[in-house]
Amino acid sequence: MPHYALHALDHDGALDRRLAHYEAHKAYLGGPLPVRIVVSGPLLAEDGETMIGSLFIVEAPDRAAVDAFHAADPFKAAGIWARVEITAFRMRQVALAQD
Repeated sequence: MPHYALHALDHDGALDRRLAHYEAHKAYLGGPLPVRIVVSGPLLAEDGETMIGSLFIVEAPDRAAVDAFHAADPFKAAGIWARVEITAFRMRQVALAQD
């Protein structure tokens, strides 16, 4: 099944709005979805603490399912993200070097 990367950057000054909708966003991600989330989490500012966006790697039957997933996210409805890029992604397994 194809994979997709969603890279979403917040509007400047959106942190308070993000925090106000954070529980609804997490509840959405924990419910039935049209995609399978492989990995996700907030993007952080250089301070390593302040949330400035979101990153998802998802598995989906097609781009339409990814678009539906994105469209239903409470963060989208709240207008938190200034820019969202959705890109097809080829997932590879990487062998880690052993000492």
